[in-house]
Amino acid sequence: MSERLEDFSLNKKIKSKGNLQKVGVVGAGAMGQEIALVVSQAGIDVIFIDLSETRVQEILDRMAGLLDEIINKWGMTSNEKKLILSRIKGSVDFNDLADCNIIIETINTKKKGTSIELRQGVFKKIEAVVHPDAVILSNTATLMISDLSSVLKHPERALGMHFISPVRKVKIAEVVRTFNTSDVAYNCAAKFAKLIGKTVIDVGESPGNITTRSITVIINEACEILMEGIATVSDIDLAMREGYGLQFGPLEMADRIGLDKVLRWMDNLYDEFGALKYKPSPLIKRMVRANLVGKRVGEGFYKYGQGKKQTKAGSIRNLGRL
Repeated sequence: MSERLEDFSLNKKIKSKGNLQKVGVVGAGAMGQEIALVVSQAGIDVIFIDLSETRVQEILDRMAGLLDEIINKWGMTSNEKKLILSRIKGSVDFNDLADCNIIIETINTKKKGTSIELRQGVFKKIEAVVHPDAVILSNTATLMISDLSSVLKHPERALGMHFISPVRKVKIAEVVRTFNTSDVAYNCAAKFAKLIGKTVIDVGESPGNITTRSITVIINEACEILMEGIATVSDIDLAMREGYGLQFGPLEMADRIGLDKVLRWMDNLYDEFGALKYKPSPLIKRMVRANLVGKRVGEGFYKYGQGKKQTKAGSIRNLGRL
C-alpha cells in the first residue's frame, strides 16, 4: 500500500499528534456500521458514538452479524473477524473521541425536514473535545458542509466524505471541500480515503454531489414509468441492470437506500435547486406514508424475508399488494 500512517501529519510541528491513530464515527446506523468495519479492516482503531449503552451493544452485535455474512460467503475468516471487531469500541460519551485524528459524522434521523441543526449540534460537540488538528468529516449526501461547519470555531477543518453502500464493495468516496477547507485538511481526508481502499472523487461543494443527484433522478423517473403502467417493477429494474450494467435496478436501489431517505434527499435537492427533476414522485410519498420504505422494514417495491427478495404481484394502485 502506497500510503503510510506516518503520512497523516496534520501539523508537522506537533509530532506527538501527527499520526493517524484512531477514527471516530458519530452515529452508528447502517452506514456508520459499514464505515466502521471498513476502517477497522484497514488496521485502524475505531470508536463510535451512539445514543445509549443498549444501542451500543446492539450495534456491536449487528456488526458481528455483518461479518458472519461475509464469512459464510468465503470472503473472510473467523480470525479476521475477531481482529476487525477487536479494533472497534462503542461509547455514549463524546469525550472518548478526544484522541481521534479523524471524526466522521454519520447520523441518521427519521424526522421530516432537514437535519442541519442536529448535525450542527454534533459538529459542535465533536470540536469541543478533539485536538485542534483533528479533521471533521460528514457523510451527508444533500446538505451543504459549509452550513454544517458554520458553527465551528475552525471551519477550515471540515469536509464532506460521502460513502456509498455497500461501503465494503463500492471503491469510491466523494470528498467535498468547502470554501473554508484548508489544503492540510483536504490532503489528510484524501490520504485517509486511499488508506481504506477508496478512490477519491474530488467534488466541488453542491447538494447531492455527483452520485446522489444522479441516482435520485433515475429513481424518480423509474417511479413515473411504473405509475404510467409502461412496465412492472421487476422489468424496469431488469432493463436498467442489464442495459446499463447497474449493480441494482433503480427501484431495488430505492428499497436498499430506504424510500424515506430518498424522499429527504429529493426534498433537499428540490429546495436548493427548484428543478422539477428533483420533485419527488407522488408514488414515493405514498409509499413513505404507508411505511413501505424498503428492505429495512421488509417491504418497499419488493418484499423481503429470510434473506430473499420477492416480487410483489399486486397493482400499483395497491402499492404492489394484492
